[in-house]
Formats: sequence, structure tokens, C-alpha cells
Amino acid sequence: MLPDKLISIVIPAFNETENIPRIVDAIDKLFRTIPHNYEIILVADGCTDNTMETIEKLTETNKQVYFIELSRNFGHQLALKAGLDHANGDCVISMDCDLQHPPEIIPELLAKWELGYEVVYTIRQEDKKLPMGKRITSNLFYKSMNSLSDVEIETGSADFRLLDRNVVSVIRNFHENEPFLRGLVKWVGFRNISIPYYPNQRFCGKSKYSLNRMIKFALQGVTSFSVRPLYGAIYLGFIFSMLSVMYLPYVLHAFHSGKEVSGWASIIMTIVFFGGLKLIILGIIGIYVGKMFMQVKNRPNYIIRSTNLKQ
Repeated sequence: MLPDKLISIVIPAFNETENIPRIVDAIDKLFRTIPHNYEIILVADGCTDNTMETIEKLTETNKQVYFIELSRNFGHQLALKAGLDHANGDCVISMDCDLQHPPEIIPELLAKWELGYEVVYTIRQEDKKLPMGKRITSNLFYKSMNSLSDVEIETGSADFRLLDRNVVSVIRNFHENEPFLRGLVKWVGFRNISIPYYPNQRFCGKSKYSLNRMIKFALQGVTSFSVRPLYGAIYLGFIFSMLSVMYLPYVLHAFHSGKEVSGWASIIMTIVFFGGLKLIILGIIGIYVGKMFMQVKNRPNYIIRSTNLKQ
């Protein structure tokens, strides 16, 4: 190993008061056995508990701990982007604050990096202890991502990864309003390799990713890397237009034969169905238009309220 290299550990945190001392302590103990310099960058993403007070106390006793306090909650991906933008390391390792990303995997990430890999990402192995609903929605997330987007992401991919400084420099130039970093890391390329890991149990608190946030996250990922949903809307419109044309001979026959065309309920049902279909298609288009609307405003992706990092 090369002891002159600086390793940056970026950890987004949202209301993680009890988890922060644990994760920092685990990383400190690990690096006592690794001949590398390191820094821990904790990104407080608009926390409403005592997270910032806990971080500030740690900085008084631990010179390896730095913080970025955002002015409000900008979301996990932008908090992670803020950490990448301000990390000084020769490589940057991102991980969650809840200890589900095991710090003991870090030496393996570094070993692959020193072999020349510029992106070392992790693949979460299936945890049988997770609720069935959580496992189903997780698998559905990756399947929908891969079928609808132009970037293939392996099932179980997480934001627990190592990025070389060259990769971080490229990602810093992206100023997307809603970055999807898992996709961006795959999109930029570079020499990459995956490492499997088994997640630890969350030490304290609850997961911030509800079903609603998972759906939003999936839509964010799909619309960031593909226009396939728009093509899908066109295909749906074409298919149902052809089906309606097939119904035309029956209508003409009924008109010429003088037979009454009954079926008020079926007509209303058809109108409602096609009305709902139009709303779905308009919603898909609206997502893309909305993303462009927010992007052209050119607002900063995040606002830093305070930090002890020297830039």
C-alpha cells in the first residue's frame, strides 16, 4: 500500500445522531491497521435533530473528521454530490451512516484501487432477514431501471463505492438538478470492478427510503438516462389507435342496418380508460419538461450553511 495517499470517506447524514459516533469510531479503528492518511467528511443534510451538535463535538477531538452542513434537506444524492465536490482525497469512498455498509470492506476496495481500478463498486447480497416486501420492491426497482433506461445497473448496486480522483473530477463537472449517481458512475465508464458484500443490521433509527421515495428514486433514475418512456407512450398511443380502427366496421354496420348501438356503460368505461391513458402519457412528458424547467433555472444544486473544510 502507498502510505502517502489520502483517502476521503464521504458519509451523508440525515438525523443520524446515534449512528455518527459509531461509524466514525469503526472507521478510525480500521485505519489504525491501514498505512493511509484519511479524512471523514460528514454531510449533514438539513438535519432536524442533534446531528450537527454531535458532529461538532467529534471535530473537537478527532482531527480526521470534517463536516458540511447544508442549509436544508436537499436529498441523499445531492448530499453525496456535495461530499464528492469537496473531498480532497486521491480516492473517495462513499457509504451510508447507518453501518449497513460494513467498514471492514474498505481494505478490499483499496486493494482493487491499487491494482488500477478507478471505480470499485459494491453489490449487496440478498439478506434473507429483510421483509419480503422490501426484497420484492428492491428487485423491481433494478429490473424497471434496466428495462427502461440506457444504463444497466446490477441488482444490489449501492452508493457504497470507491472512486478514483480522476472519476471524481469528471463527476464534479456535472450540475444536474436531480443527479442519479449510481447511473452516472456507470455512464462515465473508466476501469471498474464490483465486490460483493453482506449488509450489516442498521445500528439505530429507521430507513429513510419509504416505498414512495423508492418509486420517486426509480423515476428519477429512468428519466435521467433514457427517453424510452416517451417512446413507450408513442407505442401505446399507436396500439390503441389501431384497436379503435378495428372497432369502426362494427359501428358502420350498426349505422347502416338501423340497429341501435347500445352499451352506454362500456362507452363510459372506454372514455375513462383512454382519459386515464392520456393522463399517464402527459405525466411522462410532464416529468421530462419539469426536469428541463428546473435545470434551466441554473440554481445551485445545494447550499452550504457551514463547513470546516479548507478549500
